[in-house]
Amino acid sequence: MAQFDVHATTGRNTAGTPFVVVVQSARYDGRPSRVVIPLVVLSPREVDKELTPPLLIAGRHVHLNPLGILTVPLAALGRLVGSLADDASSNAIINAIDAAITRAYG
Repeated sequence: MAQFDVHATTGRNTAGTPFVVVVQSARYDGRPSRVVIPLVVLSPREVDKELTPPLLIAGRHVHLNPLGILTVPLAALGRLVGSLADDASSNAIINAIDAAITRAYG
């Protein structure tokens, strides 16, 4: 599995969070877990395009939720659905992470 690979979720809330994207650097591939960000279904009023950029995965419109970043065991990742390693998507992901952790607002 590679950075920006998208996996189906396997938990209880697959309707609201159908996918996760791996954001962990390949430097840590030897670890037994992966850092992932949920890809969630949002209503239009909840969308902040900088923090929660829209993405199209397997025909579904979802949004990155960097405030929900977490670590999951490899065995907990669902099937591989696709990749967001293209420049536009991976840049949007990195920019959203930067927006979530910026010091600009204290």
